[in-house]
Amino acid sequence: MQIAALYEKFLDSSGISTDTRKIEEGKIFFALKGENFNGNLFAQEALNKGAKFIVADEKHFADDANILIVDDVLTTLQQLASHHRRALNLKVIAIGGSNGKTTTKELISQVLGSAYKTFATKGNLNNHIGVPLTLLSISAETEIAIIEMGANHIGETALLCSIAQPDFGLITNNGKDHLEGYGSMEGVRKGNGELYDFLRNNNGIAFVCADQPDLMAASIDMKRITYGQHENADCRGRITERFPFLEVEWMNENVVLTSNLIGQYNFDNMMAAVAVGHFFEVSPEMIREAIASYIPSNNRSQILKQGSNTFILDAYNANPSSMMAALENFKLMPVDNKIVILGDMLELGKVSSEEHKQIVEVVMKENFRKAIFVGEEFGNVLAGTFGEALHFNTVTALKDWFDQQNFSGYTFLLKGSRRIGLEKLVL
Repeated sequence: MQIAALYEKFLDSSGISTDTRKIEEGKIFFALKGENFNGNLFAQEALNKGAKFIVADEKHFADDANILIVDDVLTTLQQLASHHRRALNLKVIAIGGSNGKTTTKELISQVLGSAYKTFATKGNLNNHIGVPLTLLSISAETEIAIIEMGANHIGETALLCSIAQPDFGLITNNGKDHLEGYGSMEGVRKGNGELYDFLRNNNGIAFVCADQPDLMAASIDMKRITYGQHENADCRGRITERFPFLEVEWMNENVVLTSNLIGQYNFDNMMAAVAVGHFFEVSPEMIREAIASYIPSNNRSQILKQGSNTFILDAYNANPSSMMAALENFKLMPVDNKIVILGDMLELGKVSSEEHKQIVEVVMKENFRKAIFVGEEFGNVLAGTFGEALHFNTVTALKDWFDQQNFSGYTFLLKGSRRIGLEKLVL
């Protein structure tokens, strides 16, 4: 089926679904395949639940008028999303990078949303399936879309850009994420840099952190707007307060920006939102109010109080770069009785053991009241080496121990990769 013809059916539907458990009346069900599932097997169930059409790629369905046969369902979904994006009269801002993508996306969305009809990626719909689903959720009234792009190997960001066709882009940073897929830091820089490549080739504009030499070097020959502490930054700021929450002065406008964010590592995220908002002519006062009203959620830099204890919950994701930043901030916090609880960092490939060992060595040199590690990777490093550290294979085992300790007056840092599930300790 031609994409243009499918697009007409999409416009006449109530949207897209890829999960029969959540399907609603009038939607088009895309029968995606994966290593452990085949959406084609649920085609009839989707129709029974009210799907208007099914997009499938197994030809034995060809005699059903409500089942549209294509060569490949995923490719068709991506092509349909790109077709929809081109049909919309809006600007697209792509957010890529290793750490801080979601917080940056949400801050930018908060700022631009104060002056424009905006749409931003929801949840973790930021990969080769999530980005098309995100684009297909955008309505015709939207003026600016902020699209988060998550990638774990070379070529993935380029694919996402070909689908979303961004007019603007921002790489938060290059860190030690997904080294299993990227292979090295050079691979990370190349993979993230595919966003700059797309913008460069399509007359787009990049928002670039002036304090990161690798990003400045990678964007030197393209249209860009810079932000950060650097004296030559187009949008310049400085940290005026770190605790309990980050406070920043936007020096161009002499505006003090208060926030509900912890950690000086969020400075770049705040200034990125300022730079984007300023470019789109959002007033300084509206930018200030938008940043002040943003409250982090989804296990990202959340502060939770339970009795006399305080928990810094930053357990949505972790890699060596983000974990070191969290530890550095925790070390500087002016509180007593600090306990670190760290979960494994995943998808590090052959360097996993060495990276976990370096984290352990850093932690054990600090004067924390207690250090607790969770997961197999940390367990392998700790075996017979760091006797004073506590280790648990699972969060369940940790919670059983934790609930018996009667901690009072402590501040805890919880940091680990999502699949470890450290949030189960407190939520």
